[in-house]
Amino acid sequence: MADELAVDVRGLVKKFGDFTAVDNVHFTIRRGEIFGFLGPNGSGKTTTIRMLLGLLRPTAGEATVLGFDIRRQTEEIRQRIGYMSQRFSLYYDLTVSENLDFFGRTYGVRGERLRQRKEFVLEMAGLKGRERELTRNLSGGWKQRLALGAAILHEPEMLFLDEPTAGVDPISRRAFWDLLYELADAGTTILVTTHYMDEAEHCHRLAFIYRGRIIAQGTPEEIKRQMPGQVLEIDSEAPDEAVKLLRASGAFNEVALYGTLVHAIGPDAGARAGEVREMLENAGVRVYAVNHIPPSLEDVFIARVGEQAKAADRNPGIGGQL
Repeated sequence: MADELAVDVRGLVKKFGDFTAVDNVHFTIRRGEIFGFLGPNGSGKTTTIRMLLGLLRPTAGEATVLGFDIRRQTEEIRQRIGYMSQRFSLYYDLTVSENLDFFGRTYGVRGERLRQRKEFVLEMAGLKGRERELTRNLSGGWKQRLALGAAILHEPEMLFLDEPTAGVDPISRRAFWDLLYELADAGTTILVTTHYMDEAEHCHRLAFIYRGRIIAQGTPEEIKRQMPGQVLEIDSEAPDEAVKLLRASGAFNEVALYGTLVHAIGPDAGARAGEVREMLENAGVRVYAVNHIPPSLEDVFIARVGEQAKAADRNPGIGGQL
């Protein structure tokens, strides 16, 4: 089993003075899978990655990446991984080709191998014919593809992608995930952090992190089955008002807006459809539909966060700090 694991994290902790950024985190990543690490900004995703890369020393706990210890074998890890940061790590005053040359040589790729790898990256990223274009003139989606290409020039066994789709349009995000699937199919292990819940569906397995703690993990379907309660979806004329009324009723553990729809979460939410419709309409809110639906990953995350918040209120010592 150990030989199949690309990453093995056991009780990882990182403190900055009195602030706990990562709090007793456990997870594993299998070789060749796309593992999603999801959570809001400030939840501990980037801090965890920086520890796995050997850029931050853990306060406590242990972890291995590709079989190497993150405390003692950081150089071995860096030689075998690729890293793409939130800001794409490109030099905007260089051309596409010059960026690839620079990063290739940084990774020790030279001569004929560099030429071959550049050809592969340009083809993969759809940048053929744009080699002489200044990087600053590329759109966000093209910069994203170039940064991914730069990170895989040396054919790493594993990729660490830290919110690679932040600020990128939906079409470019979809194209980027197509590239990730191609890389995973070829055997590359990928850890990707994001706060986009829709991207979680593209992962083989994932973990939700909140206030430095893992609050759910597994495949997307496994996590949905961990849902603490049922979901009612309400389509109404005044969703903002519906949210206020449903929260005030105290009948549900969590109530949240999903675009123009409202999701109400509770242990017996499925049996409350008629009650909800009557309550809202008696308050003057026109209701178009109330349906008991399967939970989305975002529903599970909201419910889990609610549980954590209530536990923290009961015991301020529980969980990390924001």
